Amino acid sequence: MLKPYEQRFPWNLDWNLLRTFMVVVDEGGITPAAHFLGLKQPTISAALKRLEDIIGRKLVHRTPKHFSITPWGQVLYGEASAIFGAVAQLPDLLDGLEDEVSGQISIAVASHVVCPHFDAVLERLNLRFPKVSYTISTMDSTEVVVQLQQNRFSLGICLVRQPPTGLSARVLYREYFGLFCGPSHRLYGRDDIEVAELKDEDVVSFQTDDLDGPLWEVAQMRRRLGMRPEPKGLSSNLPEVRRMIVANIGIGALPVHVARRDQQSGLLWQVPPYKSLPAVDINMLTNARRSMNRAEKALLEMLNAELDAVPLAKRTYSA
Repeated sequence: MLKPYEQRFPWNLDWNLLRTFMVVVDEGGITPAAHFLGLKQPTISAALKRLEDIIGRKLVHRTPKHFSITPWGQVLYGEASAIFGAVAQLPDLLDGLEDEVSGQISIAVASHVVCPHFDAVLERLNLRFPKVSYTISTMDSTEVVVQLQQNRFSLGICLVRQPPTGLSARVLYREYFGLFCGPSHRLYGRDDIEVAELKDEDVVSFQTDDLDGPLWEVAQMRRRLGMRPEPKGLSSNLPEVRRMIVANIGIGALPVHVARRDQQSGLLWQVPPYKSLPAVDINMLTNARRSMNRAEKALLEMLNAELDAVPLAKRTYSA
């Protein structure tokens, strides 16, 4: 079998072409990629053509009004992203050879992650290894999965319905979703609300809240209650869903342990049902293809030790 450095393809490939191709895909076209890179459009087009000639496949379909990636382009984009994710780790991996544990930890999280057990691990890690630095980025759960598959983050925390391809998933905590209205809603402040009163109510929700998404149980609950099927407001960000609820754009589902403080301050009011609420597991995702620095390894070791020591029942947050 030929060794990687004995194969002609890696030597013949201009790696800058991969970077250009990634930008074309990320920006959604030749023109926006040229603006992003500060280059002229013909330069980007020529680079894409060179890469297609080397690969021997059409990577994108483009017309003046249309841009899409071919199946070959999708495969190449995924592999190129993983390559660049690995290269981006090199400074941290080299710095991690020092006697004292240091390095960068990058975490991708869904916006509604509120987990005291996770926070406690971060606090202990920071006390033990003060030279470690952190980047925490908020995005919707679908994007968390994509970023982890592309090897761009140390770990991800989000909702997943099934373990994503190429990633390991472990339940970090379990939460329950209840329905809430804002102060100006007609049901606010009432303790005698009948379930039938929710029929045809406007709703606001998360973008992952549909019958095929990780919040499918929440979507089912709304469906059973006869609430309007099409949300009046959508966001991937919990504070923005909360904003729409408080502004009386619609009734919305929130994790009950996250909404508790707003209930106590009078900004939110919980409406039926109060029992048998949808349970949603928030998972910790990792990518086995990632070469972790010492800081990342330390965090995962501490997190796994925490999950081994604390049963899920104690990591289940309810009202």
